[in-house]
Amino acid sequence: MSQIKLIVGLGNPGDKYDLTRHNAGFWFVDEVARQYGAVFRPETKFLGEAARVQSNGMDFWLLKPATFMNRSGQSISSLAKFYKIPVESILVVHDELDLPPGTAKLKKAGGHGGHNGLRDTIAAMGKEFMRLRLGIGHPGHRDQVVDYVLKAPSKTDRQLIDDASYAASKVVPELISGQIEKAMMTLHTKS
Repeated sequence: MSQIKLIVGLGNPGDKYDLTRHNAGFWFVDEVARQYGAVFRPETKFLGEAARVQSNGMDFWLLKPATFMNRSGQSISSLAKFYKIPVESILVVHDELDLPPGTAKLKKAGGHGGHNGLRDTIAAMGKEFMRLRLGIGHPGHRDQVVDYVLKAPSKTDRQLIDDASYAASKVVPELISGQIEKAMMTLHTKS
C-alpha cells in the first residue's frame, strides 16, 4: 500500500469562505499543520499554500489550493508533478454531504459524487487518490446544496466537524507510513 506523501485540503481561498462548510478540507490540513508545527506558505508555482512536514523520518506535504474549488486539480497536479508524487500517494480531504457532521471516513479511489473539487482533481490526476470525507450533513434538497456548502455550519455542527477532523488527524502517522488499512480500521471503529 502506498505511503501518503501529499495531503490536500479542499476549500475556497479568502476570508469570505473561511468559515463555510465547503472549507472543511482546509480546516483539516490546518489542524494537521498545527499538530506538526508546520507553517503554510504561499507557493505561486503550486497555485496554493503549501507546508512541508517532517516527522519521525517521514516527509510529507500539506496543500491548500488557492484556485477555488472547481479548479483544485490544477494546484494538486502541479505540486504532485514537481515532487514526483504518484496519485496513489495523495490524500484529498473534502466536505461530504452524504455523511452527518461528526463523521470522518477514509476511502480508496472512486468517483466525484457531484463534488466539483473532486471532479476537477479526477480530470487532472485520475481517480486513484485516497479521500478523507468529512461529514457536513445535507440540507435536504439538492436545490439547496450550493447555498448550504457556502454557509457556515451551526456552532454545534462546527464542533462535530472539528472533532471528526481531530480524530482523523490522529491516523496521519499510519497514512504517511503506508498503513492505510490500519488507519481505516482505527478511524472507522471510533464510537
